[in-house]
Amino acid sequence: MARPWRVAIVGGGITGLAAAVRLRDRAPTGTEITVYEQSGRLGGKLRTGELAGGPVEFGAESFLMRDPAGGESAAVSLIRRLGLAGSIVHPTVGQAALVVDGGLRPVPGGTLVGVPGDLDKVAAVARPAAAADRDGGAPLLPADADVSVGALVRDRLGDEVVDRLVDPMLGGVYAGRADDLSLVTTMPALARAARVEHTLVGAVRAAQAAAPRAPGAPVFGTLAGGLSTLVEAAARESGATIRRDAAVRELRPTPTGWRLTVGPTRDPDDGSRSRRGGRRAELESSQVEADAVLLAVPARPAARLLAGPAPEVATAVGGLDYASVALVTMALPEPELPELSGFLVPATEGLLIKASTFFTTKWGHLRRPDGLALVRASVGRYGDETSLQLTDDDLVATVHRELSKVLGTPLPTPVARHVQRWGGALPQYTPGHLGRVAAARTALRAAHPTLALAGAGYDGVGIPVCVRSGETAAEEIITALGGSAA
Repeated sequence: MARPWRVAIVGGGITGLAAAVRLRDRAPTGTEITVYEQSGRLGGKLRTGELAGGPVEFGAESFLMRDPAGGESAAVSLIRRLGLAGSIVHPTVGQAALVVDGGLRPVPGGTLVGVPGDLDKVAAVARPAAAADRDGGAPLLPADADVSVGALVRDRLGDEVVDRLVDPMLGGVYAGRADDLSLVTTMPALARAARVEHTLVGAVRAAQAAAPRAPGAPVFGTLAGGLSTLVEAAARESGATIRRDAAVRELRPTPTGWRLTVGPTRDPDDGSRSRRGGRRAELESSQVEADAVLLAVPARPAARLLAGPAPEVATAVGGLDYASVALVTMALPEPELPELSGFLVPATEGLLIKASTFFTTKWGHLRRPDGLALVRASVGRYGDETSLQLTDDDLVATVHRELSKVLGTPLPTPVARHVQRWGGALPQYTPGHLGRVAAARTALRAAHPTLALAGAGYDGVGIPVCVRSGETAAEEIITALGGSAA
């Protein structure tokens, strides 16, 4: 009788955990799944904490309900699989604003990540150079080409649309600049339409029509118990052995699979525990054998592990850069807040904050009877991260001052505050990113079919994308090892 498969997943974020659940569901009975997480906490950028006695997200806040084709997103499907669908809640206030000339203006409707499908609707925020968006008799984007979002939009609609609309929208998601970010990676629906349409406005309308949304259908959701409940449920339902504080330091191919060196950076396990009995001891030793390995870690740690078995892939993967951010959350006693979900800040406004969310306004289930409001601001843009060198106290003071200025009224002194720093959190996808990733994966599959890559560094940001990435990599592993139980 053949022994069960042994699959090692490196990385305990939502990507790795979604992969573990998919393996449990689809791999043959008895498959042994082990998740190695370098830190002491699962979930990666999903982290529900507490402030002033109430729950609050210190990382990702929500997920998209629909996928780009208009179907249920991978995050919602996973939540349903885990039995948490009844906990999904939606924003009670959806209108957001932009800071323009120091004041708040509503985000105009009819845009796709800030790119307008109706020029009249954005005129109050930005003046489009509409005459430039004329039909030149050919599609905007040649087949298989990629450009930066900023380059395309500036050429067709002018600087104000980029600086006041597109850049803050992309900055809120990626902490990057529209002039640097890949159109194909960050706005795939628009890229597909641009390969057919002759004007940018036409491409936006075509992209929107390709994935229609029912009137009133929610765009975003979160879980009433916090997103950490998703992490906990995925870890539990996967049935995987979870090893926290377990750094995978080296990865080597063997004639039958892979050998992982696992242990603290300065004091790796000496292997003596492997002599103390069976499978448990093997898992605790410094040398761990696996039939397949799924790397669900950021690109640079993945590149270090790939340097031995796949040096060319390591070079390609390791070239991806990341932005760092800080999230400053304050509990404010009965502040005067507008009825908005929050606001975005163009870099041209000269503020430290790039976005703010009024948590207890946006999410009705978080509203508190004591009148405390939870307000969060995001700080840090790619290439301009000196602000993150400020102390926590200085960050809080600056954010408090800038929020008061934007709102036009002094905010009360916070009764509690929290600063969450995410170093190297958000991948920066330059044009051609997806092609480079596809080439790297093709080379990796050819050399080592039982080694797979998954995560935001390769496929895009957001919980649904990460879930789908992990599930796809799990399916690749199952295929490489001989097929599923289904």
